[in-house]
Amino acid sequence: MPVLKLYHCQNARSFRVLWMLEELGLPYELEVLKFPPRFRAEGYLDINPLGTIPTLIDGGHTMTESAAICHYLVTRYGPSDLAVSPEDPAYADYLNFLVMGEATLTFPQTIYLRYTRFEPEERRLPQAAADYAQWFAARFKAAVTLMGPHYACAGRFTAADISLGYAIKLANFIGIADAVPERAQAYWACLRQRPALQRAEAADRKEAVPFRP
Repeated sequence: MPVLKLYHCQNARSFRVLWMLEELGLPYELEVLKFPPRFRAEGYLDINPLGTIPTLIDGGHTMTESAAICHYLVTRYGPSDLAVSPEDPAYADYLNFLVMGEATLTFPQTIYLRYTRFEPEERRLPQAAADYAQWFAARFKAAVTLMGPHYACAGRFTAADISLGYAIKLANFIGIADAVPERAQAYWACLRQRPALQRAEAADRKEAVPFRP
């Protein structure tokens, strides 16, 4: 198989992919960029015209959506218990949580970041940031009522847990840990015991350029 190449920024959505690569034990090349790469990495728009992170290169294929990349890796390079098959009764829950981690939980955090760190001082909007932090908190409070007792679904660790786990990691990193329900923080503490996550975090600390808006 070709060596997978991941374009990554410290603590960004690309961490989901880094974690998945470690869970699967796949060989990969890590290209670390300053955030946001569309402005700070010359030539990056030629690789990913969206200018976003992550970008995964697998042979002639380019992917840019972190949740989709996780599902792709676990199904393309499986079989693995990290995926839930269509025949499994938990398949619908698996897909729902896989996408929820990004579309419902990470999205409001990016708005919070924009209006607290990324915009120039005169364009920052504390009220908008607070509103989106509250939105994130409300959505996560509802999400935990749908989760299984130990993992998101299927009674085991899956790619859906990587998607949800990163949303908690990001919340803790950007300073809105109080918006994460207590049960979700306990869930994250359990996920952090996984050796693959520890390896991904070690690679993130060792290789990554510090996150500075």
